[in-house]
Amino acid sequence: MEKSRLIERWRATGPGLVMAAAAVGASHLVASTQSGALFGWQLLWLIVLVNVLKYPFFRFGVQYTLWNNKSLVEGYQAKGRGWLLAFTALNLIAAAVNTAGVLLLTASLLQYFIPGNLSLTLLCLILLAICLVILLAGHYRVLDGLSRALMLVLTVCTLIAVAIAWQNGPMAPADYVSPSPWQLSALAFIVATMGWMPVPIELSAISSMWLRSKQKLTQVSLSDGLFDFNLGYAVAVILAVVFVALGALLQHGTEQEIAMAGAAFAQQLVAMYANTIGDWARLFIAFIAFMCMFGTTLAVLDGYARTLDESFHLLRGSSGERRSGTLTAWIMGQATAGMAIILFFQSALSPMLTFAMTLAFLTTPFFAWLNFSLVRGKGISLGMSVWAWIGMVYLTAFSLVFLAWYLLF
Repeated sequence: MEKSRLIERWRATGPGLVMAAAAVGASHLVASTQSGALFGWQLLWLIVLVNVLKYPFFRFGVQYTLWNNKSLVEGYQAKGRGWLLAFTALNLIAAAVNTAGVLLLTASLLQYFIPGNLSLTLLCLILLAICLVILLAGHYRVLDGLSRALMLVLTVCTLIAVAIAWQNGPMAPADYVSPSPWQLSALAFIVATMGWMPVPIELSAISSMWLRSKQKLTQVSLSDGLFDFNLGYAVAVILAVVFVALGALLQHGTEQEIAMAGAAFAQQLVAMYANTIGDWARLFIAFIAFMCMFGTTLAVLDGYARTLDESFHLLRGSSGERRSGTLTAWIMGQATAGMAIILFFQSALSPMLTFAMTLAFLTTPFFAWLNFSLVRGKGISLGMSVWAWIGMVYLTAFSLVFLAWYLLF
């Protein structure tokens, strides 16, 4: 490929890498690592499988946007007002809960670099202020540039970390018998993990909005848009595997009880890594984790606000292209809602996040079908259609099994 073509393709990248930055937060740092810590390598194939089976439905969003010069949110409206209302209702819940969750987790990791005994609440406020300044100063342009840098640093640092852990070998004794994840008691954990793997399905619409914003900065062809999406998705899947490896190598089979709350687990991971290869690694792994969460926090604040802004304008019959200033209001409102949850419901945040992750999985077949229906018979290859049908059957069947377990047991 010619140098000029490579430069042109790199300039077109952005939305896929922003989505990858969103993916490697709670779903990777917490859920993937906990999978390895609890069950070793047993859930690795399932994590890879759910990423593979969700792939077509995220890809359809990119194709729909580039084919029609419309966002997925506009596509949902074209399908019917009820579809858009359902998407908006889910987004309202996810925006507030997810903002609180990622902000609290990011603040807990920031404690490693801030001297003194500042409270988590104060650190959340500081982080929120920094994120708001970044987003409100440049909106998508700044997010696009930061995500590229964050993903490059994050990928390199994480690969170095897992290479060191691999060289030192697993912490589990040779005769250690791993608990089995293939029992009903583990089903809720598995479903929650798959719900946010690699990201909740509603991020297909958010990625579509980012792509529309990218189109305002530079021309994006179908091949360049798909290259960006595939690059971001591949990075997200690879990092999911790497974080499973970190959990399996560093925490699995140790005597210490594994914390299930996100913030406590992240700090526990940092401490156990330092105990494994030396205290010098404490800041190193904390930096990796913090970079994960900071990128996720930026993406969550911008992405959910962007789709809610679009959704409410469309529901009111307005054109998303003629608005001005309302995106800023939605970012501020979402930040306020997330901070309010931290202030008043911090003790209940862990079950709220589990609920959000489970809800994301149960609604995946619904929105997967919606994305599929927007592009069926409009240029999708036979192979991609078969892939999508296999994904639909799997995701629907697993959701029904979980609902039956929840209602009966």
